[in-house]
Amino acid sequence: MSDRFLAGRTALVTGSTSGIGLAVAKTLGAAGAHVIVHGLGSADEIAQAEQSVREAGAASARFLPGNLADPMAIDTLMREAGALDILVNNAGIQHTAPLAEMPAAQWDRILAINLSAVFHTMRLALPGMAQRGFGRVVNIASVHGLVASVNKAPYVAAKHGVVGLSKVAALEYAAQGDRNGGGITVNCVCPGFVETALIEPQIQARAMNHGGDREAGIRDLLGEKQPSLRMTLPEEIGALALWLCRREAHNLNGAAIPVDGGWTAA
Repeated sequence: MSDRFLAGRTALVTGSTSGIGLAVAKTLGAAGAHVIVHGLGSADEIAQAEQSVREAGAASARFLPGNLADPMAIDTLMREAGALDILVNNAGIQHTAPLAEMPAAQWDRILAINLSAVFHTMRLALPGMAQRGFGRVVNIASVHGLVASVNKAPYVAAKHGVVGLSKVAALEYAAQGDRNGGGITVNCVCPGFVETALIEPQIQARAMNHGGDREAGIRDLLGEKQPSLRMTLPEEIGALALWLCRREAHNLNGAAIPVDGGWTAA
């Protein structure tokens, strides 16, 4: 699927200066999309992200800032982004602590960025998609949108909320557009362990228990929950997001697709 089927389309990927978001942005760009990069980072890191999306083949790549904890900032971001054909809500934050010890401020911030921001971006993007007869919303939820883990109360609550919110939006816009145009779909991708810089310290900590063997460290880490004992690569999440943007995916709608090596199969 290396064709440029997204030529002329515009995509916004939140949290796309690194990790999964950057991989998704590059994958959409390789299919010919104009890509709006968003997220945190130094000026150099942002410039590098834009450049890597261009080098992947994007028709254009530009960065837009926006504090996703602030609804007014989201309004500005979406207004500056303009008419969107594809919206990928990837940005998210995490804080782990037992429920009774979770700071209230962390609860509020995680819910704001991981859930409320998804509502606000969809609220602003979907009507225009419906008018044009084509739209794709891909919400990067998490395996924690399907199951729970200890010490992650706000994250799990937010990701479960994203799955439910996406189903509502899918129902409301399902009849818009047609097969030829591609229609409007809203889906969630629910990754388990993904090999990103954020998880590398956990891998290294486990590897130390196996004489520095990184692969053994990965198997040790994943053995608790991910039966495949293999991590997903960010580019593989990008490939799935890209497929969801194809016209042929017009009837895959309201789904929460686990990419978790069997974690949620039990």
